[in-house]
Amino acid sequence: MNAQQLFEQIQAKRSFLCVGLDSDITKIPQHLLSTEDPIFEFNKAIVDATAEYAVSYKPNLAFYESLGVAGWISLHKTVRYIRERYPSQFIIADAKRGDIGNTSEMYAKAFFEGFDFDAVTLAPYMGSDTVTPFLKYEGKWSIILALTSNKSAADFQLLEDAANGKKIYEDVITTSAQWGTTDNTMYVVGATKAEMLGDVRQLIPNHFLLVPGVGAQGGSLSEVAKHGMNSQCGLLVNSSRAIIYADTTENFAAAAAKAAREVRDEMDILLKEKGL
Repeated sequence: MNAQQLFEQIQAKRSFLCVGLDSDITKIPQHLLSTEDPIFEFNKAIVDATAEYAVSYKPNLAFYESLGVAGWISLHKTVRYIRERYPSQFIIADAKRGDIGNTSEMYAKAFFEGFDFDAVTLAPYMGSDTVTPFLKYEGKWSIILALTSNKSAADFQLLEDAANGKKIYEDVITTSAQWGTTDNTMYVVGATKAEMLGDVRQLIPNHFLLVPGVGAQGGSLSEVAKHGMNSQCGLLVNSSRAIIYADTTENFAAAAAKAAREVRDEMDILLKEKGL
């Protein structure tokens, strides 16, 4: 899937919603715990309920890795289910990998061949050889951590480079943008940093941005759109807990659908305001 195809999905659904599958075995509805694969059954129900309103899904791998082999099986089944049932969905491995070249080659093989993800989140701080193995895969995406939404992001990302006066995240963006293209490279910019999205857009006006932090983390969707939307939308806005845990009873899927629909409706308005 290239950037134009992703934009076409956004236009068709009037949505740039990415649903984060941060599926925690301690938080899913209790009645699912008696099933053979509770995490998969939870994900399947969430996906079926929200696929009409979302263009992307983002499993956070930590929630699956924490369960050992069983978690990896649940993850594989989830990706396969989405791929077979909803083939237009853009599936992101929220893995935050970042290692030397030969190790990155194995990670790329795992996520793009073994699991058939469309994209993977990457930490670029070891340099270009952490990312370039992923860029060799046609139609796949590297999503590079740039300006994250966590409280301690400022420890490093906002430090200024004494040589040029730029902040570290700005150096990360301008350097890494030369490694790939707008069809295979995306950047993570947190919704809680919405006012800085304008600065990011000055650096990368045409790249897609993956924006977490809307919903439970308090980010404003309208502010994200105001500062970050470009002529092809250029945004995937992630919401996890506010959608998947909107209800923890047997009505959880219906509640998730309602929450996703409300976000989609707001996104539709924002797209119209931009003339898209």
